Amino acid sequence: MRLMIAGGGGFRVPLVYRALCAGPFAGLVRELVLYDVDTGRLAAISAVLAAFSDDAERPAAAPVVLPTTSLAEALRGTDAVFAAIRPGGTAGRTVDERVALDLGLLGQETTGAGGISYALRSIPRMLDLAAQMQRHCPEAWLLNFTNPAGMVTEALVPMLGPRVVGICDSASGLVHRAARAAGVPLAEGTLDGVGYYGLNHLGWLYRLESGGADALPGLLADAGALAGFEEGRLLGQSFLASLGCLPNEYLYYYYETGRALAGIRSSAMTRGESIDRQQSGLYPRLAAAGPDAYRLWDAARRSREEGYLAEARTGGERRDETDLAGGGYERVALAVLRALAGGGPAELILNTTNSTSGSPGGVPAIPGLPADAVVEVPGKVTADGVVPIPQERPPAAQLALLRQIKDVERYVVAATRRGDGSTGPGRRDAALAAFAGHPLVGSVALAGKLLAGYEEAFPELQELWRPEG
Repeated sequence: MRLMIAGGGGFRVPLVYRALCAGPFAGLVRELVLYDVDTGRLAAISAVLAAFSDDAERPAAAPVVLPTTSLAEALRGTDAVFAAIRPGGTAGRTVDERVALDLGLLGQETTGAGGISYALRSIPRMLDLAAQMQRHCPEAWLLNFTNPAGMVTEALVPMLGPRVVGICDSASGLVHRAARAAGVPLAEGTLDGVGYYGLNHLGWLYRLESGGADALPGLLADAGALAGFEEGRLLGQSFLASLGCLPNEYLYYYYETGRALAGIRSSAMTRGESIDRQQSGLYPRLAAAGPDAYRLWDAARRSREEGYLAEARTGGERRDETDLAGGGYERVALAVLRALAGGGPAELILNTTNSTSGSPGGVPAIPGLPADAVVEVPGKVTADGVVPIPQERPPAAQLALLRQIKDVERYVVAATRRGDGSTGPGRRDAALAAFAGHPLVGSVALAGKLLAGYEEAFPELQELWRPEG
């Protein structure tokens, strides 16, 4: 199999390569094409992969690595594409955060105002990639990591149909950590007895069966067990017990908005600023590090992961091995890829169309949400594609939030849509509606200020509002 990574100079690319060299995914990919428009980042990550191969005495299963800055060359003959691009780089992420923070709003890259800004920039680039895939590798699968993953995937479905799947490891990580804390064995590649529904970065684990009995109520009643992993600590045992389920870690931003905002504001720099500072100095060092490149990268990776969601922790608390366990987005993606390639079925939590038949007109997997909407649910993956597994109807409060965020996502998709005859001003109005309708903004006046701030920082947004033709 030939696999192309769009964003091949990305920081996490070595995780994919490492997983392909040994273990259950060894031999799955014969050629790994790294495509990136930034030659410096491409050189740095290529150096990391070369150093890893040297350290490991080049595993026999290691794929051939082919770096390129030519998209057409990268796509020809490709069987699957992993897309993890970040228009504007980490510097753009800091703007996403700061424009919101300067208006007293949460500054986070995928949730709220920052996530909308990120989507307005990332969706057009991903639509360009999809168009080139249709031209050069029309039968290839697209596994999308580009954030906000659910929103971007929803924008791509009209072009690629069922051949696009959104990947995020946040939900699967929650399931595995909760299962470990509850003492529930969870077989690799299956989600028997697991109930989970939501959108990307907005979901809840509501059932965790073992031997025909639901172990989740017992876990929610056990303060000690909950304290053993991050999602269990975020909101406190009494709140989680009253909620009756375990929220995805990103729901911290909705349930504890004031606390999250205070935590971000009290830090010397935002998460994006910290990563931007780290990476701006790291990449040149990686490119020049020779045989030490992999060890240098791995140390930076660990430091980056330990600082994740730092605004939710107090007193210098750091993530431990339990918090960092649960898979990883590269393993979720490669498990999908292996199943799509005929390596046997797998059950994974994915971003896919909310239809139990695999087509937009089917019965919704999450009752109460449209069948053609992209949702994040357990799904069965085979060589024929992904079919979501039916879930329970979410309680009223959760369903109302899901519907509100889905409306926001669809406004963003409308703001970036092409070729449907929509006018430039109409697309800008859709972007304004997205900002105003988000519960972490909730104001038409603030929406106008946010959009103006992002337009000033990102001139390419102005191009979205120009009439077509």
